[in-house]
Parts: sequence; C-alpha cells; structure tokens
Amino acid sequence: MAYLLDTNTFIEAKNLFYRFAVCPAFWDWIAREHGAGLLMSIDEVQIELTKGNDDLSRWAAAQTATFFLRRDTATVAAAPAVSAWAAGRPFTQAAIQDFFASADYWLIAYALAHSHTVVTRETSDPNSKKKVKIPDACLGVGVPCKSPFDLLEDEGAVFVLQ
Repeated sequence: MAYLLDTNTFIEAKNLFYRFAVCPAFWDWIAREHGAGLLMSIDEVQIELTKGNDDLSRWAAAQTATFFLRRDTATVAAAPAVSAWAAGRPFTQAAIQDFFASADYWLIAYALAHSHTVVTRETSDPNSKKKVKIPDACLGVGVPCKSPFDLLEDEGAVFVLQ
C-alpha cells in the first residue's frame, strides 16, 4: 500500500504551507518517502502541475516516471467502477464530464486498482451536484482517502528547525 497525492496537495503545499524557500524539508520528505515506496502520484497529475512556470512546475518536471506513474491495464480495468459510481449519482452532466476528463478520475482508478490511499485537500460534500469530490468518489468505490496533514502525522513527519 502506498499513498497517491492529488494535484491540490502539491499546489496548496507550494502556495500556502510548505513554500519551497520556506520549508524545503517538506519536499525532501516527499522525495525520501517516495524512495521508500510510500509516496507517488500519476502522470495526469504531473501534466497538471507542469502547466505553470514556477518552482512547483519545475519540481514536477524533474521527477522520474517512478514518481508520476503511468496508467496501466489494472487501472484501465478499475476505471469502469469509478465511472459507474459517478454516473449513478445525481451530478450534473457537466460535473460528470469534468470528472472523467480530470486527473482525479484516473487517480482514484489507480488507487482502486493497486490498493493505494488517495491524499487530497478536497473535502467531502455528499450533496454536491456540480462537482465530483475526491473523498466522496473514494468512499463510493472503497478507496481510502486522507488529508495531507493526516498523512504527515500518520507517517511521523516532523519538520524541525536546526
């Protein structure tokens, strides 16, 4: 079991909590835990992250294919379960189309196929009709989901001034 990080986990870390210049230990921790096989993401997330021209886009572009994993046959086989869950909920057609076109869809399918946990800053909103929320989709297909802060605490990450 490993953790798959969602796009917003990286973006909000860079923008709010763990800016590269202020908390490089966060990014070092990600690299260390990836090396241990604990943290990764998918290539669709990398594509979203490298659209910009900032520290995060450069960081994402520098990661290897072992960090941003490619869609495989197991993921493709798991995708219909995610599709069926979304299609069976009262989302607007636009919300479903956006979800199917997003990295979120493939992140959840990858996690389902490989028994991973999704990490996201999104919060559950089971009454949402205009956006498919990652925690709700994860719950709907039986994929564990947690916040980045829970991940850090659960895995014993500590960033200490030297």
